[in-house]
Amino acid sequence: MTDAQQKLGQYETRLREQGVRITRPRKAILKILSETADHPDAMEIFRRAVALDATISLSTVYRTMKLLEDKGEIQRHAFAGGPARFEQADGEHHDHLIDLDTGDVIEFHSDRIEQLQDEIAHALGYDIIHHRLELYGRKRRRKG
Repeated sequence: MTDAQQKLGQYETRLREQGVRITRPRKAILKILSETADHPDAMEIFRRAVALDATISLSTVYRTMKLLEDKGEIQRHAFAGGPARFEQADGEHHDHLIDLDTGDVIEFHSDRIEQLQDEIAHALGYDIIHHRLELYGRKRRRKG
């Protein structure tokens, strides 16, 4: 069984636990989410889902995303200047760099940043429970 198939089964289980029926449109949405490695917004999920099942409505996408978010299966990101975007919640911790020109979301991890955040919190008398770091930038133009 592939990772995507396992994730699909996990999503279905979580929704059934909430008493949600796994309809054909909802299954298409879950399939897309289980296979995606990017950070699509609801409209992009809808576009991808309609390609699999033309009966899918945008409201079904929004309802399904909300249910999965409430169960902690996906994370919703409200990056500045754009619509909410989603990613699977089970990956290792990472931060994001958002390209202001293209809207691309680049994931990265830095042990130095993690250590500095811990040092700052400790110096102020806190333990970090959760954090989210978002950097916004533009690609440097090469001279010459």
